[in-house]
Amino acid sequence: MNRKILLVEDEKTISRFIELELQYEQFDVTVSFNGRDGLERALSENYDCILLDVMLPKLNGIEVCRRIRAQSDVPIILITARDEIMDRVAGLDAGADDYIVKPFAIEELLARIRSILRRVKTNNGKDDLIEVREIVINPNSYEVFFKNEKVELTKTEYDLLKLLCENKNRVCSRDMILQSVWGYETEVETNVVDVYIRHLRSKIKTDGEPLIETIRGVGYVVRE
Repeated sequence: MNRKILLVEDEKTISRFIELELQYEQFDVTVSFNGRDGLERALSENYDCILLDVMLPKLNGIEVCRRIRAQSDVPIILITARDEIMDRVAGLDAGADDYIVKPFAIEELLARIRSILRRVKTNNGKDDLIEVREIVINPNSYEVFFKNEKVELTKTEYDLLKLLCENKNRVCSRDMILQSVWGYETEVETNVVDVYIRHLRSKIKTDGEPLIETIRGVGYVVRE
């Protein structure tokens, strides 16, 4: 599942260059060209990171940052042509997480974005995604993505896939799957597990090795 980035930058040549580079790195990018529009987007939608120019029309970046921070903990990286110490201090005091000065190498910006996203994931524990190979499971929204495409699953199919992915590289017996997904008191036969495995395989088709491997006489495993 692609990370979402809001880029607020009024210089269209620069914004287009940054947008293309971020898209190449598999980020979903939304662009705003003034402070008011950027603020509205930041407060009305969910983003993983905001890249915010300081010198913006209608509302400057420092004020946009301050207003966002009053309502959200989204990571903010300020982008500016200014290199004065007081500008850096003002930006950080307004709640920015990082600061990069124009002109900059796109590699440095990408490194800062990756670093800040790793830090957020480590520090706040909000990123509960389960990722195995090309599968991404979001337990908070009960969504499953395969190759960045959403897969529509029933609740039982979802529970079964989640169980296998949480136990990646570990063989899950049919009895263990039955008890975990259908419950200890269930009267369902173990062959129902095989039926649901076939359902999952029909919805998640890999080019090479199957996502769910059969261990004959035992059960199933998802390998990293």
